[in-house]
Amino acid sequence: MPSEASEPADPRAVRRLTLEKDGPLLVEGPVEVRLEDGTVVSSDRFCVALCRCRRSKSYPWCDTSHRRRTRR
Repeated sequence: MPSEASEPADPRAVRRLTLEKDGPLLVEGPVEVRLEDGTVVSSDRFCVALCRCRRSKSYPWCDTSHRRRTRR
């Protein structure tokens, strides 16, 4: 049985963003991310981790690559 199409989320709805020290930016989802080149990626998860270190192999999504960073 096909599922009903859901109403689009209110674009003015408040989203909670959480900055993790030396880690990702956590965003309550679902989210749509527009990259520098204009590409749009999306996730319907309830919370997503966005990479801030640019080491992630699945950028813009965090894959915990920041944990391998060495401190000076």
